Amino acid sequence: MQMAMSMQVRPFVPNLGQHINLNFPKKQSNSTFTPSSHRDSQSHTETLIHHFNPKTPIEEAVTPPTSWYTDSSFFHLELHRIFYTGWQVVGPTEHVKDPRDFLTGRLGDVEFLVCRDDSGQLRAFHNVCRHHASILASGSGRKSCFVCPYHGWTYGLNGSLLKATRISGMQNFNVNDFGLLPIKVATWGPFVLLNLEKEKEVDTHNVAKAWLGSCSETLSTSGIDSSLSYVCRHEYTIECNWKVFCDNYLDGGYHVPYAHKSLASGLKLDSYSTEMFERVSVQSCESSSENSKENYDRLGRKAIYAFIYPNFMINRYGPWMDTNLVLPLGPNKCQVIFDYYLEHSLKDDKDFIEKSLQDSQKVQIEDIVLCEGVQKGLQSPAYCVGRYAPTVEQAMHHFHCLLYENLTE
Repeated sequence: MQMAMSMQVRPFVPNLGQHINLNFPKKQSNSTFTPSSHRDSQSHTETLIHHFNPKTPIEEAVTPPTSWYTDSSFFHLELHRIFYTGWQVVGPTEHVKDPRDFLTGRLGDVEFLVCRDDSGQLRAFHNVCRHHASILASGSGRKSCFVCPYHGWTYGLNGSLLKATRISGMQNFNVNDFGLLPIKVATWGPFVLLNLEKEKEVDTHNVAKAWLGSCSETLSTSGIDSSLSYVCRHEYTIECNWKVFCDNYLDGGYHVPYAHKSLASGLKLDSYSTEMFERVSVQSCESSSENSKENYDRLGRKAIYAFIYPNFMINRYGPWMDTNLVLPLGPNKCQVIFDYYLEHSLKDDKDFIEKSLQDSQKVQIEDIVLCEGVQKGLQSPAYCVGRYAPTVEQAMHHFHCLLYENLTE
């Protein structure tokens, strides 16, 4: 399997004795945009990127500076270079499995709509009416067409404009020019993915290679497939940068014995291992032989935690699978969407499901406390950069190197 690590050369070590303002910049009131101010802002943001050196070995490396987690200009650059390129998970196929099913969502500034048309073809569009930019639909469900709630313009499930109200007298209007703007869409296993790149040609039939690289077979053989039954969704809004949540996930179980004592009791933490691929890292841990029968059934013999760059996590253990989709909402805020799946034989076991969801909720609340505490610390003048624990935080370092690669493209 191809490993994605090539990190040599001299380390970047900041002069910690010199004062460097890496905290959230004060907003300038009544500022006027000029081309020169835009260039200055872009130059400032590009400088922030290079405060991290991906070629430094993890044993000597320092983490990205606080500006990566607090600076508003850096956040907007991330949207364009990380989230508006490549394949991004947006939801479960369960929500669009039949004709006329649809789901909606938002990624950065992009409002999207995914649906199956009457023939069963999966389609995706910008969820914006072509008349005056109203959002067309929200949530998920079933529709035979999409009617704008503002002025009643109506679109078919294939994106075509079916009806434009009160347009008599409008000149040079071609109905074929005002259909919904399409987005590239594909599926892998139980997941729906979008690609927001406009100019680049994308192979929607070979998404596994582009999205997962050489790890696709590893995940497929680890029970991450479409055979599981969908259970439910939980959503959390967290007062932290989206990368803080990812970093917490990628610390190789470092925080588990301190923050998740109940979970830790069910795992053999000395068996924790991490394997890295091109854009994926897979952490795994054996369950404890001292588990009770109840916990053993939930955790199984081995827990697998797969992180798919940049913001999607798959957790497979025992009969359960849950996924974490981390959506950036701003420099200091993100949304984390949890979708839960279960082996088909247990889909009607309400007691088992309720207990497992309670256990999951407990872990998530504990992680939210951690992540929000880290964000507060990142905004403190007392912190600039940190260090990596080389034996456990390889996946976190790998994540930061991939970020740097995207941000400098």
